[in-house]
Amino acid sequence: MQCIKPITTIILASSLLLFNACSPNETQVSEGGYYHSGIYFGTNFPDVYQKGIKDGCTTAQGDYKKSHTLFNNNKDYNNGWFLGRNRCRHLLVIDEKKEKK
Repeated sequence: MQCIKPITTIILASSLLLFNACSPNETQVSEGGYYHSGIYFGTNFPDVYQKGIKDGCTTAQGDYKKSHTLFNNNKDYNNGWFLGRNRCRHLLVIDEKKEKK
């Protein structure tokens, strides 16, 4: 009987972790934070990180924008730029009518 208790405990603990990992982790709008292009990015970002998000998002939408000096020398800007580009990628609209001309 003593071997069954640890196995049951492990299965129960694993199940709880699995269900918690799958639950949505939404931040309440009332908590504030940084939004750009209608996308919530989080809270407590320094200004240069927010600039990176904005420039990366602009790039993802098809209009390349990056401060190469900040990108190469400031980790916050660099991380923000990649975050903005990746999170805004779905906002790119391709005009197929222009492509056919």
